[in-house]
Amino acid sequence: MDIYKKWNYKEFVMREDNISHAPYGPEFDFYAAVKLGDIEKVTKLSENAFADKVGLGQLSEDPLRNIRYHFIITVAMVARYCIERGMEHEAAYRLSDFYIQQADQCTTMKEVSRLHSIMTIDYTTKMSALKKDKIFSKPIVKCIDYIYENLNTRITVAMLAEYVDLHPNYLSKLFINETGIAISMYIQKRKIETAQNMLKYSDYSSSQIASILAFPTQSYFAQVFKKHIGMTPKNYQEHCFRETEISRADL
Repeated sequence: MDIYKKWNYKEFVMREDNISHAPYGPEFDFYAAVKLGDIEKVTKLSENAFADKVGLGQLSEDPLRNIRYHFIITVAMVARYCIERGMEHEAAYRLSDFYIQQADQCTTMKEVSRLHSIMTIDYTTKMSALKKDKIFSKPIVKCIDYIYENLNTRITVAMLAEYVDLHPNYLSKLFINETGIAISMYIQKRKIETAQNMLKYSDYSSSQIASILAFPTQSYFAQVFKKHIGMTPKNYQEHCFRETEISRADL
């Protein structure tokens, strides 16, 4: 049986058994909280055991190996989200390697769950310290946090100005002076980065992602995505799929 026949059979079984993965929304909230250094929120989100999470998907018939695989995916994603927010990439990857090695030594699902909580709090704590080291003023920090926490909504300069109690024109100038980029462009870049992750690691279509990230239309999302990435969302997703297939062929 070749790989495509195996997949078609697996897809049929999952549909017949009504097996579905966890929605992207809560997962996005989790990664956003980690890279924002929101220790309180991440601690709360980690209260339930990682091994008991509904909708993780079956990556292995062996329960322990399955939860290890999901741990590896999670720590890899956490590292990349933290790099996007300013963590030095080598430090993020070294920490990721360390926790994956620790997971490899776990002999029970309970140990993996406990390690997951330790890992997420560790990254979050480091991101919290990193955020405090930034030289941004309080209004700009509040704006950046607001943007990251509300990427699934329409965000305007007027909304941010009201949120930080500043005049829109003054906030716009202050934001450019401190970050080197206009607010609207900053919002676009953060949304497109999130869209890249969704295209790579989820089954959401381009139209669904456009809706989730509050773009007015799918065509506008495709236009903005191409401006930043150099290809359409569909081509980007196909490109990532081909890279994954090539990597698997090398194994």
